[in-house]
Amino acid sequence: MGKTKIVEEKPARNASQSDAGGKEEGAKSPAKSSKKKITSGIVYVDATFNNTKVLFTDKLGNTVFWSTAGSLGFKGAKKGTPFAAGKIGDLIGGKMAGLGVKDTEVVVRGVGSGRESAVRAVLSHGIDVTSIKDATPVPHNGPKPKKPRRV
Repeated sequence: MGKTKIVEEKPARNASQSDAGGKEEGAKSPAKSSKKKITSGIVYVDATFNNTKVLFTDKLGNTVFWSTAGSLGFKGAKKGTPFAAGKIGDLIGGKMAGLGVKDTEVVVRGVGSGRESAVRAVLSHGIDVTSIKDATPVPHNGPKPKKPRRV
């Protein structure tokens, strides 16, 4: 009828071999902590209609960590919701608190519904916000109109 699948089992390692190897196969190493402590930085919130991105940098603009609604598992229209933005802000705020960040500046960009909730979630971790800047790009004149149709 059909082929049968033959599964070969790997020989079990004893305790002395697993200790000598260091890590087990499926174990992940804990996240590396930065060598220097960052006390202040800049949080960029990019809130579009379809997604929300939050990026944390140091004062020089070097990216420390970031996250998006899509990377947290939200799909489709749910990525642009305030709930998803709050989850991202909560994740980034927790990482910032673990790094020892005391104060930050916030730069908000875009017109999505997750603008405010992402900033509030970062604030909930006890991080002081020194300034909030809106850097949403605004067109001055818009696109060029279409040419008149020739019949």
